[in-house]
Amino acid sequence: MSMLKVEDLHVYYGSIHAIKGVSFEVNEGEIVTLIGANGAGKSTTLNTVAGLLKPRSGAITFEGQQVAGMPASKIVPQGMALCPEGRRVFQQMTVRENLEMGGYTRPAGEISASLDDVFERFPRLKERHRQIAGTLSGGEQQMLAMGRALMSKPRLLMLDEPSMGLAPLLVEQIFDIIGELNRAGTTILLVEQNAQMALSIANRAYVLETGNIVKSGDAHLLMNDDDVRKAYLG
Repeated sequence: MSMLKVEDLHVYYGSIHAIKGVSFEVNEGEIVTLIGANGAGKSTTLNTVAGLLKPRSGAITFEGQQVAGMPASKIVPQGMALCPEGRRVFQQMTVRENLEMGGYTRPAGEISASLDDVFERFPRLKERHRQIAGTLSGGEQQMLAMGRALMSKPRLLMLDEPSMGLAPLLVEQIFDIIGELNRAGTTILLVEQNAQMALSIANRAYVLETGNIVKSGDAHLLMNDDDVRKAYLG
């Protein structure tokens, strides 16, 4: 069943037409990835779905409800959360305070249980819960950004470039966690520069080029597609 449906989405930055009629869907329980070169429109698409950008036109339906143009503050309580590109943790706050910020839409009585869940998934964050977030390593900050997004108990978790700037070993660790989250019941929409990793973990994929979807289908089939291999897999 389709959890998220994006239809004929058009997004502009001023006079620049960044997203040109993009349509895709994410079914419940899937990992769906958007791949493409830098500047293809992957992050713009995600930010529009998350309510950080307003589309010029098009429909975004989440669990049957129209959310296009709805602000992010209203979208998070619907059950969607974005883990943004570049992690964007609150640098001067502690790990625990960052996580508590992620749970702001939850009833106060549920925050403690949500924290326990995140600490169980990310033991490193539990060890460092009093540490100032800005002093964490890149990998730890990525875990914190993911943990913060999970605090709102999303049914759909959107991840924007989770492997960016991380050492190969940490990339594998982050992707293992993404797989675990999905197996535990979270549907995932993944934007990722590392097409090889993204296609290896996803059920389905869409290839974006200059604001258009040029290919889509089963992720493993796309991994063996000549055009995709040439363009994105080296």
